[in-house]
Parts: sequence; structure tokens; C-alpha cells
Amino acid sequence: MRMSQTVIRPDKNPPKDAATINHRLLVQAGFVRQLTAGIYTYLPWGLRVLRKIEQVVREEMNAIGGEELLMPMLHPAGIWKQSGGWDSIDVLYKLKSRTGKEYALGQSQEEVVTPLMSEFINSYKDLPRAVYHIQWKFRDELRAKSGILRGREFYMKDMYSWHESQEDFEKFYEEAKKAYLKIFSRLGLVAKATEASGGSFSDKISYEFEVLTEAGEANILYCDECEFCVNVDDIGKYDEGGECPSCGKGLLKPSKAAEVGNIFDLGEKYVKAFGLQFSDQEGKKRYPVMGCYGIGISRTMGVIVERFNDERGIVWPESVAPFMVSLVSLGVGEKAEEIYQQLVKGGVEVLWDDREESAGVKFADADLIGNPYRVVVSERTLADGEVEIKRRDSDTTERVKLGELVDRLI
Repeated sequence: MRMSQTVIRPDKNPPKDAATINHRLLVQAGFVRQLTAGIYTYLPWGLRVLRKIEQVVREEMNAIGGEELLMPMLHPAGIWKQSGGWDSIDVLYKLKSRTGKEYALGQSQEEVVTPLMSEFINSYKDLPRAVYHIQWKFRDELRAKSGILRGREFYMKDMYSWHESQEDFEKFYEEAKKAYLKIFSRLGLVAKATEASGGSFSDKISYEFEVLTEAGEANILYCDECEFCVNVDDIGKYDEGGECPSCGKGLLKPSKAAEVGNIFDLGEKYVKAFGLQFSDQEGKKRYPVMGCYGIGISRTMGVIVERFNDERGIVWPESVAPFMVSLVSLGVGEKAEEIYQQLVKGGVEVLWDDREESAGVKFADADLIGNPYRVVVSERTLADGEVEIKRRDSDTTERVKLGELVDRLI
């Protein structure tokens, strides 16, 4: 992509209402724009990041047997009344059509997916089954804040599974937990898995996946050796500095954390509400055990920015960066064009700053945007048949021969 051909322009001035790092940097660098509190437009570069996070999640959900589908955002009120959620969930957006019919904007999909799957789950032979979708969700938050960490409209992955027995569910539950930890690791994040009550979803134990960040809303104690952590509000039996009850090796340390995912044991709550039953091997009708598994994709994007930044801007991990390279050309347009085409043909994602701007502006914008590598093309470097390359997370520059550039970056 050529910066001269995009409407996006990085801005050195932070938005006046930005109270968090992710809000400030994502707006300044040209990734998002806030329409109103808790509602954002994702600009082309921001959408690229969102799609890359989404793809990592998709790959790991597929790997444990999830089948992707796409469910609607607009739900008839009847299914929410049938589950009891219409009157019990205070963050549910409710609206009425011109014909007087009531609807909800989806804040979760249990009410949609359960009756849907009753068409396909009839026998023990149809189990286990897991489906997921990646879609926008809506919650009537009283205090939308922290940039894209807590919005009224947000992008999320929801997966649901059904099992013949509690034992089979718990086996899949562990597979999902491992998949979640792998997802966050691929995204460059260290996530901790904390046990929590199921809240409005379930009375059973659930896991929340927390990433350590000062922008988070949770106060936790976490193990410095394994993924274990506990919410400070739920841990009367744990002390700061105490031994980890999970691995027995690490010590429990305090931190702020942001939730990026969760998995719930829903038991029979929704399958009973919607009459989803299967015939077991003896021909008896039974309710399957149901679970749900969520990851906040847009929220995770915000957490990544909170975790990876410096005084100059964002420092994207390679797995989610909008581009691998910021190509900066200084007065050598024709040769820079050749190098740009060379990189594109070599499969390297490139953002070429071909604008008529000073070197200082181009370098500052490259740092603000935060692509993993900056490649500088100038008359000085070309005199030796080389370009200058620098990692965004390093202050060290090096020279690379033109013929070796693509191999250096892939």
C-alpha cells in the first residue's frame, strides 16, 4: 500500500478525550475513529489488524473441531423471553419495529444457537458438536470507556459445544483452554487463566483469560511460573507472595489485568429452555451438556496496543501487524518503486511512505504506526547497493544488500 494513495494520515496530536493508551495511539496512528463513546470505525489499517487476530482465532478453533457459521445480530424478543434473558440481562439493547414487534441486538448467541442446533442434534451419534461464529455484539454499557477495551459495540468470537456427558465436556473444556492459551501466545500475549463464577451465564465455575496490563479493570494475583491467576475479590485463601496452588513453583504477584476471553460450563440451562434433547444409546431422551467459549477480538486488539508501545507509538507483534514493513523512501522514487515491487512480489506486506514529506516526519510516522520493520531507501544507501533496515523494537540499524532484502524479512 502507498501512503500517497490512502486517505489515512497519522496525527501527532492525540485526541482530547483519550484516557487510555490504546485509544490515543490507535486514533493518532490512523487505525480507528470514535463515532461516539464505545462505538468505533475501524479504518483500513485497523481492519487489517482485526482480521489477523480473527484469523489466528479461527485457525485454533478449527484445530479443535469447531465449525464456523454466521448468526444474526438482530434477534426476536421471543427467544430471549424463552431463556429468561429478556428481563434479567440489563445490558441487552431492546428495540421495537414499526409493526410493534420487539427485538434485541445480540449480546451473546445462546438464544440463537441452541434452537438452531436442535435441528441437527438428535442422537448420541451427533455428539460431540462445536460451532462458532465471529460477529459484532452489543451491550448497553453504562460506562463505555478504555478505548476499544470496553465498548457498546465490539467484535467477538463465540463458540458453543454440546456433549453426551459431563466427562466428555470436561475433556473438550481442557482442549479449549489449551487452544486459548495458544491463541494468546501467537498474538504475543501472556494470558493467565483464572477461575471465576459464571455470572449471568451459569452458576458453574468458568475460566477468564487475563492479560497483565495497567489498562485492565481486574485486580489479580498471578503466578510468575504458570498460567494460574485469581481475582483479588474472590481469593480470601490466597495471599500476595504466597506459593502458587497450581504449580507449586511460582509466587503470587499482584497486577491489573484485562479480560480477553472466557469459557463457561452452561450445563443444561439453555438446552432445557429450548428443548434440545438427544436419544442416548439406550434410546432414552436426555439433555446434552453445553459450553460456551468467547474471545473479544476487538478488545484483544486494544490490549495488544496497551501491552506493546513506547514513547514513539505502537510496536505491533509480527503476527498481527498491519504490514510487515514500513518502506521509507528519501528522494529516490524510481528506485524505491523497484524495491516496493520486489517486496510485494516476494510476499512481504509493505506500507510505502512515498509522500512528499521530510525524513523526520516519515520516521516519526513509521514509529507511530508500529510495523515490525522499517526499511529506508536513500541515495546514500543505494550507492552501496543496500538499504537500511531497523526493527521497530530495536534502536540498532543495519545495512542489507538489495538482493537479500526479501529473504531477510520473510
